[in-house]
Amino acid sequence: MTAPADRATSSSADTDGVVARTRTELRDALAAWTLGGADPTDRRAVVMTMGALHAGHLELVRRARAEVGPGGQVVVTIFVNPLQFGEGEDLDAYPRDLDGDLERLAEVGADVVFAPTPDVVYPDGDPIVRVSAGRIGEVLEGAFRPGHLDGVLTVVLKLIQLTRPDVALFGQKDAQQLLAVRRMVRDLDLPVEIVGVPTVRDEDGLALSSRNTYLSAGERDAALALSRALRGGAVEAEAGHGAAAVLATASGILNAVPDVVVDYLALVDPDTVEEVAGDHTGPALLLVAARVGTTRLIDNQAVDVVASSAEDETAGQEATP
Repeated sequence: MTAPADRATSSSADTDGVVARTRTELRDALAAWTLGGADPTDRRAVVMTMGALHAGHLELVRRARAEVGPGGQVVVTIFVNPLQFGEGEDLDAYPRDLDGDLERLAEVGADVVFAPTPDVVYPDGDPIVRVSAGRIGEVLEGAFRPGHLDGVLTVVLKLIQLTRPDVALFGQKDAQQLLAVRRMVRDLDLPVEIVGVPTVRDEDGLALSSRNTYLSAGERDAALALSRALRGGAVEAEAGHGAAAVLATASGILNAVPDVVVDYLALVDPDTVEEVAGDHTGPALLLVAARVGTTRLIDNQAVDVVASSAEDETAGQEATP
C-alpha cells in the first residue's frame, strides 16, 4: 500500500490501496470510490482495528469483502484509541507495526486504510462528550476496566461517522464489546449493519489476540487453560447438564493452572451480558477474563443450556473461581 505525504490517491484493481492519515485524505478516498463509478447498490464495509494485525483481523477483512462484493469498498481503520485504556494499562506498550499491517492488508485487498494519530481523531483533545455504555459497561469487563467500553463506543461512533459504512464487522472474541456496539447502533438509530465474525484460533485453541505477543512460551502454555475451560463448559452443556455444571467444570479447569489468575468466569445472557440464573435454559455465553503473567486475556464460548438437575446445583456451589 502507498502512503502519500499530502493526499490520498484512489485505488484500483491494478494498484495498491490508499493509506489515509488525515480526515481530508479519508474523505478524498471515500469520494474517489463514489465518483469513480460505484454502482448505487454497492456498499462500503469498515473493519476497525488497533493494528498489530493477525490472522483474526485479516479474516474480518476477507469477510468484509464477501459482504460488499468485488464492487464494494473495504475500509480498515488502524488506531490505538487512548480512551479505552485505563490508568496503568498498556497504552504505551501496545504493539504497533504499521508497515507490517499495510503489507498484510494489501494481501487481502483492503481498499482504504485510515491510520490517524490521536490529534486527528480527537482534534480538541479528550472529548467533553462521550458515549456511555450504560449498564453494559458496568459489569464484567466494565467492572474490571472502568470506562473501557465508554471509550470503545466513543471511538466506534466517531469512526462510523468518518467512514460512513453500510456495514461494520467486529470479532466475536470481544463479545461484550460487540453487544455494546450493537446496542449503541440500535439505541441511537445509526444507519449501519453490525456483523459479528467468529473467533479465529491457533491450532492449539488459543484465541488470536495482539496481546499474545506479550506471552512467554510457558505463559502461552498456561493461557491454553482459557480455551480448555470454555470447551469443557460447552461439553457439559452438550451432555445435558445445567448452568451450574457448566460453570463448575470450566472453573475447575482454570483453577488447576496456578499461573492463570481469573478476573471473572460468567455464564451470561447473550443479549444483555447479565449473568443467567441457575435454572436458566437456552442460549448463553460462557465468558472468561484472566491474567497470565502480566498479560490479560479474554475469551468466550456460546453454549446451549438445558434444565439443571439437583446434582448440577450442588456442583454450582463450588463453581466460584
